[in-house]
Parts: sequence; structure tokens; C-alpha cells
Amino acid sequence: MDLLNTLVDKGLRRELPTREEALAVLATSDDDLLDVVAAAGKVRRHWFGRRVKLNYLVNLKSGLCPEDCSYCSQRLGSEAGILKYTWLKPDQASDAAAAGVAGGAKRVCLVASGRGPTDRDVDRVSDTIKAIKANNEGVEVCACLGLLSDGQAERLREAGADAYNHNLNTSEATYGDITTTHTYADRVDTVSKAHAAGLSACSGLIAGMGESDEDLVDVVYSLRELDPDSVPVNFLIPVEGTPLAKEWNLTPQRCLRILAMVRFVCPDVEVRIAGGREVHLRSMQPVALHLANSIFLGDYLTTEGQAGKADLEMIADAGFEVEGTDQVTLPDHRAAGGCHDGGGACGSEGGGVCGSGAAPEAAEPRTAADARTDLVAVRRRGAGTDLAPNA
Repeated sequence: MDLLNTLVDKGLRRELPTREEALAVLATSDDDLLDVVAAAGKVRRHWFGRRVKLNYLVNLKSGLCPEDCSYCSQRLGSEAGILKYTWLKPDQASDAAAAGVAGGAKRVCLVASGRGPTDRDVDRVSDTIKAIKANNEGVEVCACLGLLSDGQAERLREAGADAYNHNLNTSEATYGDITTTHTYADRVDTVSKAHAAGLSACSGLIAGMGESDEDLVDVVYSLRELDPDSVPVNFLIPVEGTPLAKEWNLTPQRCLRILAMVRFVCPDVEVRIAGGREVHLRSMQPVALHLANSIFLGDYLTTEGQAGKADLEMIADAGFEVEGTDQVTLPDHRAAGGCHDGGGACGSEGGGVCGSGAAPEAAEPRTAADARTDLVAVRRRGAGTDLAPNA
């Protein structure tokens, strides 16, 4: 396909595809899917070889969030039967992190529910970061605490944080449909604060919330402009008790097309398969490693994931290798910090957001009969419990 040859060439040059090209990837047929994966895989291997970075989540504070994000089981008014607990102590969080590191994780992601941290919360998390760093040599720590106030990103950086995560989640045009208690601009501002403080920015999306192909392309182009080092691609886990519990819109094939589109638009960043890969990719998870170079190990914040041992076996069986703490994740030009000059998308070579092709019609939604509710399990182990974590 001429389209795929063009996209590979652009990916190797870090040149931005046109919107029309990005939309065309999402519109490819199942017959062409393996060709799409092979093409995006060339770009992935050029920048990241066959390495897979493992990340591990520690939920520092679960549930009781005042925000109304429709996709979240911790939201205001959620009826989901999730674990609910207040802040873990630094030693508890450090023990939880150690389990993930022992399982092969290179980065520990510290997450807390809420609109954003108070200064006292930043102190708590700073103590936790220091404890984790002291007990786990070479580990990276990413904080995800919600909207940041002035000066908080700098304090986290001083405490030893390497990165900060705050996802855009969906397009600016549809953001108000999923959240009303804060704005899309608030999220962009927090990612910018992380950048300015010298933290590695991590920002991604959630697919499967009923969005159109145009919405998906819009949010990925916005991410390219923000220039994060890591782009997590979440696939909605429709948890009972949340407003989006009936949104079963994804197939394994569509998930692969979305990951390929993200790789073509963001060729040289860490593309991470995040929440929902087990639920929606299912037996196609190993194929997705040809597109993404990073995954989460074990469980998620409020739901269970694949066993850590199974993750490691999957990576080895697919012919990939776990990235070590002595290896640098990002390509040299990004690792050296040369892409974060505030000048827009790195390596765009003058290519703006171009292409005026109309969006393909959205795929038919999956029916209730297709829903794999049996694959959604609320987390009952690990942080906040007396049971061993799944790492």
C-alpha cells in the first residue's frame, strides 16, 4: 500500500503524517491489518529495537474522588465496588513498588485519586518517592496526582521524581461530554507545568468511550504538539457502576489500528499499552508489542490485569526483551532533552497539522452480546490490602 510506505518513510524521519493519512489508518480493513502492523512495526523497531519497558502502578489513595470523569470507577458518585482507602504510608508504598521492581518493572507510577494535590499531599508523595528511590536502585518514579498548582512540579522534581503523568484522554471538542468538573485546558496546563519543571511528561488517551475516528486523531495530534516522552494508550474498561459501563465499542483489530496510528503520529516516543489491553486485545496482545514499546505489569488502579509472570512469558514468546535499568528508553535526540524547546512537535520538519480529508464513518458499535464483562475484575489485592500484589 502506498499509504503505508509513505507512513513508514515519515516515521523514520519523525515527520508528521497528514490528518487524512492518520484517519486512513483507522479506516483500513481487517484484510490489511497485518500489513498495517508490519509497517508501524518498522517504525517502532527503528527507534526502540525489540525492547519492552515495564511499568508498575501503585495506587496511593483509592476512590472518593470529587471529579466526575465518566470513565473512572473512583469518580464522584461512583457505584463501583472498588477498594477505597486513604494515603498509603511511604513504607507501604515502597513495599508495593518493590514487588513491581522485582517482577521486572523499570518505572513505578504513583497515582492518587483527587482533583489535584495539596501542598501537604506533595510532601507525602515526596517522602514516598525518596523511600522508593532509596530501596530500589535505578528505578524511575512517575507521579500522577491530578491537576498541579504552581511550584508543585518543581517540588516533586526536587524529591526525585523523574516524570509526571496527566492524560488528555479525548479530543478538546468532546472533553466536556466526559468531564464537567475541570476542563481540557486544565489538563494541558498541568502537562506544560511538568515540562517546565524538567520532568519527563507522560500524557495519553482513552479509546473506546464512543468517540469518532476524528476525535482519536485530534487528541493524538494534540499530544504530538505537547511533545510528551510517553504516550499511554488506554482502552476503556467499562466498570459497572460508572456512566460508561455499557460502552463496549472496541475489537482487538480496532485496538491494533489505534496503536498503529499513534505510532505513526508519535514515532519516537514511548507508546505504552495501558489499561484495558487484556479486556480488549485479549489473545492479540503479543501482536500489539510490534506497535508499542511499553506496558504495565500486573494490576491496574482499581481492576485486575494479567499476571506479571504471564506478561513476561508473552514478551519472551513474541521475540521481545524486557528493557533493563541500564538501558535508555528514548532515542538519543529525545533522551538528551533536545526536543523540549517549546517549539511544538519534535522533528515535524515544518509539517503542520495538514490534510483536509473527511473522517471515515465511525465503526458500528459493538453489541451487548460482544461485551466481555467476564474479563473485568475489581482489584482485591496489592496496595491497600493485606494480600500480595500481582507483579
